[in-house]
Amino acid sequence: MPTPLGERVRELRRKRGLTLEGLAERVGSSKSYMWEIENKEVTRPSAEKLTLIATALDTTVEYLLVGEGEKEEEESEDIAFFRKYKKMKSPEKERLRRILDALDDD
Repeated sequence: MPTPLGERVRELRRKRGLTLEGLAERVGSSKSYMWEIENKEVTRPSAEKLTLIATALDTTVEYLLVGEGEKEEEESEDIAFFRKYKKMKSPEKERLRRILDALDDD
């Protein structure tokens, strides 16, 4: 039986479109360890591991532990956008900057 922590990790992982393997890679843990966090009743990750999981899921440790304090969806979308931007090659980044400049009326 999963704990509330495990349920929240699973919910956010799926919401973010991550596999167990993808989350484990971001956290620096094994897929089996992440599975245990999501599915076992007694797993208690360290504070350091909780921080890594929260960061990987674009949320807060507080949300993972008590279900309050999740980052706003808009902020999560911005983070996902920026991650994609960082992976782009320079010409693509420049093209996107020009598009944003054209849209900026200020």
